[in-house]
Amino acid sequence: MIRSTTILSVRRDNQIAIGGDGQVTLGDTAIKHGAKKIRRAYDDQVLLGFAGSAADALTLFENLEKKLDEYRGNLQRSAVEFARDWRSDRVLRRSEALIVAVDAESGYLLSGTGDVLEPDDGILSIGSGGSIALSSARALLKHSSLTAKEVVEESLKITSEICVYTNDSIQIDTLEI
Repeated sequence: MIRSTTILSVRRDNQIAIGGDGQVTLGDTAIKHGAKKIRRAYDDQVLLGFAGSAADALTLFENLEKKLDEYRGNLQRSAVEFARDWRSDRVLRRSEALIVAVDAESGYLLSGTGDVLEPDDGILSIGSGGSIALSSARALLKHSSLTAKEVVEESLKITSEICVYTNDSIQIDTLEI
């Protein structure tokens, strides 16, 4: 289990939102509160978020961005090829990180074990508060008319009240589709 953050992506109507908290922990100590864990890629057409070791995640982001360039922004193909490389590389497969990647058509959770998971409901969450954020987002989508961005914001606020590895310094980015 990655115990270091919460990343949540929600797809609703014509909007995709991805958000993450800013807390960085070292063991049981919060050492930074405003880290940026969300990033744009491939001419701002893909949103990425990570949970886990920052150094590992930055390396993995660079590798995924190379795949996006190689496959001209095709997120599905890039994600599959990236996950295959991640799993088979002797150094990278020891990376302690998870990635969420979303674009106008799809979204994936990517891991070093070769996982390329696409959700049925358009919600992806990773990190120590992932299950809390997922539950909250599902409830808000079912029982409110909030936008994708508002669902992500409220879900991450709820998560920050429960998960000790998640704070309320929230960064959110959106794509209009």
